[in-house]
Amino acid sequence: MTKTRLLAALIMAPIAILTVLFVPTPVLAALSAVLFLVALWEWLKLAEIDDTLARTVLLLCNVGVMAALVWGSRSAQGGSFALLQLVVLIGVAWWLLAMLWMKHYHFASDHDSHARAFKLLAGTLAVIPAWCALGLIHASAPNGHRWLLLALFLVWAADSGAYFAGRYFGGKLFKRKLAPRISPNKTIEGLLGGLLLSLAVAMVGAMLIGARVDQLPAIGLVALATVLFSVVGDLFESLLKRHVGAKDSGDLIPGHGGVLDRVDSVLAALPVFALGKLWLGF
Repeated sequence: MTKTRLLAALIMAPIAILTVLFVPTPVLAALSAVLFLVALWEWLKLAEIDDTLARTVLLLCNVGVMAALVWGSRSAQGGSFALLQLVVLIGVAWWLLAMLWMKHYHFASDHDSHARAFKLLAGTLAVIPAWCALGLIHASAPNGHRWLLLALFLVWAADSGAYFAGRYFGGKLFKRKLAPRISPNKTIEGLLGGLLLSLAVAMVGAMLIGARVDQLPAIGLVALATVLFSVVGDLFESLLKRHVGAKDSGDLIPGHGGVLDRVDSVLAALPVFALGKLWLGF
């Protein structure tokens, strides 16, 4: 890890943590919308929308969808989460389809309008549900802000666990890579290391939040699913970059590449965590 990369991480992590813990949900939703839309801007570039005007119009269409969801969630009692929950469910379904897409490496790998159309739709299905999930988790009572922070910690722990497990054990236990055509450096050992560390973080974090002991198995199950989907998100972005021969989605963050490079796992993880939390009631 370079000094620039480490310094950027040390700056970004405290800002993210403090924002999640102390900023009200409406403000957090607005801030996260900006962040996710920047990631979507980079996604559109990976989808080979090179014209700035066309990319701007497409981005504004997604802003309109966000505004429509906020407007549609209003009620006489102050607000309803039903529409946002439906969008989150659609998001989870999309990431299941993304697994099938990755299995067929060459699907939408050409550079014609049909390939771009699929990738544009994929961008909306990745970003909008993740944004809805973030708001749902943070607004949930009690301690929604802490549950959202735990969801983010799961992704960060999975990344760290995979890095160290892959570095020290990669290729020693299993004789094949996780997804060699999409991301040659990812190993099955790394995946298992990320899962184990995330599970430990989930158990400790849940108890600190105040979860009951009988809720821990459900929380552990959701944590494992969240991490597995976060890997799918990371791999899918890698697939997009492979299709266009890009190393990073952008260069906005020193040492880290683009915003999408930092939130690709989060985009897939948040809908799964939100759905699991809602379904299993913790």
